[in-house]
Amino acid sequence: MPSSYSFDVVSEFDQQELVNAIDQLRREVDQRYDLKDSKTKIDIKEDELSIVSLSDMTIESVKDILLQKATKRNLSLKIFDFQKIETIGGNMVMQIVKLKKGLSQEISKKLSKLVRDNMKKVTASIQGDSLRITGKNKDDLQAAINLIKKQEEELDIALQFQNYR
Repeated sequence: MPSSYSFDVVSEFDQQELVNAIDQLRREVDQRYDLKDSKTKIDIKEDELSIVSLSDMTIESVKDILLQKATKRNLSLKIFDFQKIETIGGNMVMQIVKLKKGLSQEISKKLSKLVRDNMKKVTASIQGDSLRITGKNKDDLQAAINLIKKQEEELDIALQFQNYR
Protein backbone atom coordinates (compact mmCIF):
# COMPACT_ATOMS: atom_id res chain seq x y z
CA MET A 1 0.00 0.00 0.00
CA PRO A 2 1.50 3.37 -1.00
CA SER A 3 2.39 5.89 1.67
CA SER A 4 0.72 8.75 -0.19
CA TYR A 5 -1.84 9.21 -2.94
CA SER A 6 -2.14 11.97 -5.51
CA PHE A 7 -4.05 13.31 -8.48
CA ASP A 8 -3.54 16.07 -11.03
CA VAL A 9 -5.90 18.93 -11.79
CA VAL A 10 -5.63 19.87 -15.46
CA SER A 11 -7.55 21.83 -18.05
CA GLU A 12 -7.50 19.91 -21.31
CA PHE A 13 -9.83 18.75 -24.02
CA ASP A 14 -9.81 15.85 -26.44
CA GLN A 15 -8.42 17.26 -29.69
CA GLN A 16 -9.90 14.43 -31.76
CA GLU A 17 -13.38 15.05 -30.36
CA LEU A 18 -13.00 18.72 -31.29
CA VAL A 19 -11.99 17.76 -34.84
CA ASN A 20 -15.03 15.47 -35.06
CA ALA A 21 -17.32 18.25 -33.82
CA ILE A 22 -15.86 20.65 -36.42
CA ASP A 23 -16.38 18.05 -39.17
CA GLN A 24 -20.01 17.64 -38.13
CA LEU A 25 -20.36 21.43 -38.07
CA ARG A 26 -18.99 21.75 -41.60
CA ARG A 27 -21.38 19.08 -42.87
CA GLU A 28 -24.37 20.75 -41.25
CA VAL A 29 -23.39 24.18 -42.61
CA ASP A 30 -23.13 22.68 -46.11
CA GLN A 31 -26.54 21.02 -45.82
CA ARG A 32 -28.65 23.64 -44.06
CA TYR A 33 -30.76 25.73 -46.41
CA ASP A 34 -30.20 29.02 -44.58
CA LEU A 35 -26.41 28.54 -44.48
CA LYS A 36 -25.82 26.83 -47.83
CA ASP A 37 -24.79 29.91 -49.86
CA SER A 38 -23.12 31.78 -47.01
CA LYS A 39 -19.54 30.90 -48.11
CA THR A 40 -18.80 29.89 -44.53
CA LYS A 41 -15.37 28.42 -43.84
CA ILE A 42 -14.24 26.95 -40.53
CA ASP A 43 -10.50 26.46 -40.06
CA ILE A 44 -8.96 24.72 -37.08
CA LYS A 45 -5.44 25.32 -35.83
CA GLU A 46 -3.62 24.07 -32.75
CA ASP A 47 -5.06 26.60 -30.31
CA GLU A 48 -7.77 28.46 -32.23
CA LEU A 49 -10.63 28.22 -34.69
CA SER A 50 -11.50 30.78 -37.32
CA ILE A 51 -14.99 31.18 -38.73
CA VAL A 52 -15.33 33.23 -41.93
CA SER A 53 -18.71 34.04 -43.45
CA LEU A 54 -20.77 36.69 -45.23
CA SER A 55 -22.57 38.14 -42.19
CA ASP A 56 -22.31 38.25 -38.44
CA MET A 57 -25.78 36.69 -38.21
CA THR A 58 -24.45 33.65 -40.07
CA ILE A 59 -21.47 33.49 -37.73
CA GLU A 60 -23.85 33.53 -34.74
CA SER A 61 -25.77 30.60 -36.28
CA VAL A 62 -22.53 28.70 -36.85
CA LYS A 63 -21.49 29.47 -33.27
CA ASP A 64 -24.75 27.99 -31.96
CA ILE A 65 -24.26 24.85 -34.04
CA LEU A 66 -20.65 24.58 -32.84
CA LEU A 67 -21.76 24.72 -29.21
CA GLN A 68 -24.41 22.04 -29.87
CA LYS A 69 -21.92 19.73 -31.57
CA ALA A 70 -19.34 20.26 -28.83
CA THR A 71 -21.90 19.42 -26.16
CA LYS A 72 -22.89 16.23 -27.96
CA ARG A 73 -19.21 15.28 -28.12
CA ASN A 74 -18.79 15.81 -24.34
CA LEU A 75 -16.55 18.85 -24.79
CA SER A 76 -16.91 21.54 -22.17
CA LEU A 77 -18.17 24.85 -23.52
CA LYS A 78 -15.65 26.60 -21.28
CA ILE A 79 -12.83 25.71 -23.68
CA PHE A 80 -14.13 28.24 -26.23
CA ASP A 81 -13.15 31.89 -25.92
CA PHE A 82 -15.06 33.76 -28.62
CA GLN A 83 -13.34 36.94 -29.78
CA LYS A 84 -15.22 39.83 -31.33
CA ILE A 85 -16.39 39.59 -34.92
CA GLU A 86 -14.14 41.49 -37.34
CA THR A 87 -14.82 42.72 -40.85
CA ILE A 88 -12.35 41.49 -43.45
CA GLY A 89 -12.15 42.25 -47.17
CA GLY A 90 -14.77 41.30 -49.73
CA ASN A 91 -17.89 41.79 -47.56
CA MET A 92 -16.75 38.96 -45.30
CA VAL A 93 -16.62 38.80 -41.52
CA MET A 94 -14.42 36.62 -39.34
CA GLN A 95 -14.50 35.46 -35.76
CA ILE A 96 -11.54 33.91 -33.99
CA VAL A 97 -12.31 31.35 -31.29
CA LYS A 98 -9.41 30.77 -28.90
CA LEU A 99 -9.21 27.31 -27.35
CA LYS A 100 -8.39 27.30 -23.64
CA LYS A 101 -5.98 24.57 -22.63
CA GLY A 102 -3.81 24.30 -19.53
CA LEU A 103 -4.03 25.99 -16.16
CA SER A 104 -2.61 29.49 -15.98
CA GLN A 105 -0.28 30.36 -13.11
CA GLU A 106 -2.95 32.63 -11.63
CA ILE A 107 -5.62 29.91 -11.56
CA SER A 108 -3.13 27.33 -10.28
CA LYS A 109 -2.17 29.64 -7.42
CA LYS A 110 -5.82 30.32 -6.62
CA LEU A 111 -6.66 26.60 -6.51
CA SER A 112 -3.53 25.81 -4.51
CA LYS A 113 -4.40 28.48 -1.94
CA LEU A 114 -7.99 27.22 -1.78
CA VAL A 115 -6.82 23.67 -1.04
CA ARG A 116 -4.19 24.77 1.48
CA ASP A 117 -6.61 27.04 3.36
CA ASN A 118 -9.46 24.54 3.58
CA MET A 119 -7.67 21.22 3.89
CA LYS A 120 -4.74 20.70 6.20
CA LYS A 121 -4.05 17.04 5.36
CA VAL A 122 -3.28 17.52 1.66
CA THR A 123 -0.61 19.47 -0.18
CA ALA A 124 -0.86 21.19 -3.54
CA SER A 125 2.06 21.83 -5.87
CA ILE A 126 2.05 23.61 -9.20
CA GLN A 127 3.66 21.61 -12.00
CA GLY A 128 3.71 23.59 -15.24
CA ASP A 129 0.15 23.78 -16.52
CA SER A 130 -1.25 21.34 -13.96
CA LEU A 131 -1.72 21.18 -10.21
CA ARG A 132 -0.79 18.07 -8.21
CA ILE A 133 -2.68 17.35 -5.00
CA THR A 134 -1.03 14.85 -2.63
CA GLY A 135 -2.30 13.32 0.60
CA LYS A 136 -1.96 10.25 2.80
CA ASN A 137 -5.64 9.36 2.71
CA LYS A 138 -7.84 8.80 -0.36
CA ASP A 139 -10.83 10.27 1.47
CA ASP A 140 -8.97 13.56 1.88
CA LEU A 141 -8.25 13.59 -1.85
CA GLN A 142 -11.92 12.98 -2.61
CA ALA A 143 -12.81 15.91 -0.37
CA ALA A 144 -10.26 18.05 -2.24
CA ILE A 145 -11.83 17.06 -5.57
CA ASN A 146 -15.27 18.06 -4.28
CA LEU A 147 -13.90 21.37 -3.00
CA ILE A 148 -12.32 22.17 -6.37
CA LYS A 149 -15.47 21.13 -8.27
CA LYS A 150 -17.51 23.62 -6.24
CA GLN A 151 -15.06 26.35 -7.22
CA GLU A 152 -15.01 25.39 -10.92
CA GLU A 153 -18.06 27.48 -11.91
CA GLU A 154 -16.40 30.68 -10.69
CA LEU A 155 -13.17 30.02 -12.59
CA ASP A 156 -14.63 29.93 -16.11
CA ILE A 157 -12.32 27.08 -17.07
CA ALA A 158 -12.94 23.38 -17.63
CA LEU A 159 -11.15 21.22 -15.05
CA GLN A 160 -10.37 17.51 -15.19
CA PHE A 161 -8.88 15.24 -12.57
CA GLN A 162 -6.27 12.79 -13.83
CA ASN A 163 -3.72 10.28 -12.54
CA TYR A 164 -5.66 9.46 -9.40
CA ARG A 165 -3.32 7.03 -7.66
